[in-house]
Amino acid sequence: MKPISPTCSAPRLDDRALARAPDAAMIFAAGRGVRMRPLTDQIPKPLIEVGGTTLLDRVLDSLAQAGVETAIVNVHHLADQIEAHLSGRTRPRIVISDERDRLLDQGGGIKKVLPLLGDRPFFICNTDAFWIGPESDNLGRLTRIWDADAMDAALLLAPTIGSVGVDWGGDFDMDRDGRIARPRENNAPFVYTGVGIIKPQLFFGVDDDVFRLAPFFFAAAERGRLFGAVLDGLWCHVGTMAAIKEAERAVRAAM
Repeated sequence: MKPISPTCSAPRLDDRALARAPDAAMIFAAGRGVRMRPLTDQIPKPLIEVGGTTLLDRVLDSLAQAGVETAIVNVHHLADQIEAHLSGRTRPRIVISDERDRLLDQGGGIKKVLPLLGDRPFFICNTDAFWIGPESDNLGRLTRIWDADAMDAALLLAPTIGSVGVDWGGDFDMDRDGRIARPRENNAPFVYTGVGIIKPQLFFGVDDDVFRLAPFFFAAAERGRLFGAVLDGLWCHVGTMAAIKEAERAVRAAM
């Protein structure tokens, strides 16, 4: 399979940003949460609560605040629980992508729903992280840097040092113009927060049904078409049992 300027802190999107703001999002909620067993044997990771709010609702609340109309949520592990939880949600409008029979990984999950996404860029969102701190429009911050002529994807990044639950050496370097590159060494100053904007055209013509998303980021970086914005606030990654407690402490400290 072949994968085909610094951030602004203005509180509201201008007319040009609104015109290019994605109106749909792909939410990755199908994973098994292996690192959080035995908890995730009984409850899907997206429904784990931190500070009294599920990880999934934190993502969806941010999308609703940003004006996103439709959120496509893929489900696999303990899918019935996620569907029941979302049954009363109206903002954004929820569309379930059922992967009960076969887990497609993130790239394959996107490919499956391409007919729903059309040809406009869309948000991608993991469900194992969130940000806290000052009121911040991080999805708007990402939209403001988005330039479809210059970019294939734009990723929301967080500092590797100081973020909660980061137990690896970072993911990316970024230059002054916001262009993202893979690090030359094991350590990198920024981590990918699991939130981005990406073009559906990258997945047109891919033959595989099950494939990862990360190679598309790396290919875009090699072409000089992967950009980033650093989030405002404190990023919390909830990937382990210990990280739940860390994130709970961070939420309490921010109150």
